[in-house]
Amino acid sequence: MNKIISFCYCYFLLGTVLLAQNKRTDQDFVLNGKIEGVNVGVIYLSRYDFAQGKLFKDSAQIENGQFHFNGKVSEPAEFQISLTKDADNDWTNNATTVFIEPHKMTIELRKNHFDQALISGSVSQQELEQLNKEKASIMKVLTPLGKEYDRKNLEYIAAIRRTKDEDSLQYYKDIAVAAKDAMDPYDEQLDKIDSVFIESHPASYVTASMMRWKTGSMTAAEVTAIYKRMPPAVQQSSYGKYVMNELVKLRQGSPGAKAYVFSATDINGKELSLSDFKGEYVMLDFWASWCVPCRKGNPHLKDLYHKYNSKGFEIIGISDDDYKPDAWRKAVEKDGIGIWRHVLRGLKYDGKNFDHSNDISEHFGIHTLPTKILIDPNGMIIGRYGGGGENDEAMDKKLSEIFGG
Repeated sequence: MNKIISFCYCYFLLGTVLLAQNKRTDQDFVLNGKIEGVNVGVIYLSRYDFAQGKLFKDSAQIENGQFHFNGKVSEPAEFQISLTKDADNDWTNNATTVFIEPHKMTIELRKNHFDQALISGSVSQQELEQLNKEKASIMKVLTPLGKEYDRKNLEYIAAIRRTKDEDSLQYYKDIAVAAKDAMDPYDEQLDKIDSVFIESHPASYVTASMMRWKTGSMTAAEVTAIYKRMPPAVQQSSYGKYVMNELVKLRQGSPGAKAYVFSATDINGKELSLSDFKGEYVMLDFWASWCVPCRKGNPHLKDLYHKYNSKGFEIIGISDDDYKPDAWRKAVEKDGIGIWRHVLRGLKYDGKNFDHSNDISEHFGIHTLPTKILIDPNGMIIGRYGGGGENDEAMDKKLSEIFGG
């Protein structure tokens, strides 16, 4: 399971929760820049403000290779600076992350080499740069592997849409899985470096920012331990508040919690409620048609269903395909998993803001696919497998203990 978001892994980024306003006072920042290789043009600065739940973008004219940004921040904040409007999908090395602090800063850039940016005036940026240096040799290998996985995964998705025959579809699935598997050892190395940094920098805003993505692959106990070590100023930052908000939801979707009772319309147009399954063991399978590891695991899930269904075991598939319902239906049919009930997670997006009012995943702290939640006949969560939980081996063992065999 992957935890890095630089590429199109099956790492699952949910629409961001709108948090309460951070009441700390905004202060002015100034960012003066120089760029080699671009004499005139436009450069972009963007930031997702977690306090307001909005994406902010600014631009500046490049004149004689120089540019200037100014604005307000209440804390060290992570920005993207780029030569393109869509910094997250820039593969030309003309985009980079910079931590801006509420005072004067300078940045020196070179076209097609933004990863070599020279930035002064930010303590948080210095911490980030040190972290990136430790990762540099690994990223040099992982970056092309990530691009290759993206290509293979897109080919797989395209094959699904073309309704290829099963043999052809399996071919595309296999090569996507192989590309993904090639990345795993390097992902693990990066995770170890991140863990050391987080452990040794509890007061860093870089740590708080990283934890926004890490919570999806940690247990509630692990996140709690890290959060408690943060000083009050970091806990009350927009990043710290986000982490706490996610921790609350993770606890709601972890063993010992009462499962949220949701209702939705299933893939066949029939109403479904979790309350309909009272008295049975229910596995909530959070997945998506585009998630290669999810699809790879479906044969095993089918085996479990056939083995235990007659003993009081049910599965409800909850798919992150709200914007791709046709792909969802095709995936259910092709994988032969229509033997259990299926619903969409219920996330809505109007192009600017996310609407989580009917989002099932929000109530279980789901950030990584696949993730499975096991619920007992009394509606209590007794197992979490995948993001923020145990592995599939633990899931198999749990089911064997419950049903025998």
